[in-house]
Amino acid sequence: MAILTYHERYRALYANPFLIARNPDPDSTLPFLLRLPVEPTGLVLRARDTWPRTARSTAIGPGDFWSDELEIVQEVEVKSCTRRGVAIDLVLARGKENRSQFIFTRLKGGREAIFWQTARTTQASQPAVRIPGRRASWLTDLEITIDTRECYPYRFAQQHTRTSRGALPVGDYGVVHEGEVVELIERKSLQDLAKGLSDGGLAFQMADLATYPRVAVVVEDKYSSIFRHKFVAGGTLADLLARIQVRYPSVPIIFCETGPLAEEWTFRFLGAALAGFLEQPEDPTAPRTWID
Repeated sequence: MAILTYHERYRALYANPFLIARNPDPDSTLPFLLRLPVEPTGLVLRARDTWPRTARSTAIGPGDFWSDELEIVQEVEVKSCTRRGVAIDLVLARGKENRSQFIFTRLKGGREAIFWQTARTTQASQPAVRIPGRRASWLTDLEITIDTRECYPYRFAQQHTRTSRGALPVGDYGVVHEGEVVELIERKSLQDLAKGLSDGGLAFQMADLATYPRVAVVVEDKYSSIFRHKFVAGGTLADLLARIQVRYPSVPIIFCETGPLAEEWTFRFLGAALAGFLEQPEDPTAPRTWID
């Protein structure tokens, strides 16, 4: 097997740039064409701006076929352009205006829509207001399976969900859809976390969790509390925690301050993971599946 040199890997990574060209249609209200380097042949969209700077920008696709005769406005090297369900994450190799996301969705009236957004424009469209309690990801039928080994489980009394007892392969809470384990959560107190880090038991749990696609470990305490542990030096725990998170990056460890907040986060995560599982098309341009 041939081994690529660093420069060969670099050239392969940046072989397909992100291109912006002027729309040759003079009557179009979307004056730019975008070419995203996604497999197999790239995706062409029409857009209002060259970047969503102040608000989410609307894109329409697919655009006209790409031609070498188009007037190129921008050509930027791409670090990553990855499809993830109904989204395409675009990361460009430049210092500013380098991270954005294309969201493919369907509006309530049935019309397809594509939103081009950045972290800044998303924050601007969601002002800091108190969000009332609501169903997780708009799911009307969410059933959470609680592992039979969980002695004092969350009751989810304030959340819109049903619960059942069952034997999960790993973890304390999960969702099983049509016999398939969709997601799993391991619940930890600070003492459980410290013990697992110190004796190595957490590493085996993380390795098992990492074999499933949607998993997390939720800790019922603040991260700062590990530095005030009675029996293990805080620096030691912090170092062990960092090492195990690097070893298993697909298993996030979430600190939720209190038990009720951890219960709420568990509910939201399980709902979002199930919604993503149900609505994830192979092609992000496909119509979104709304869950009734």
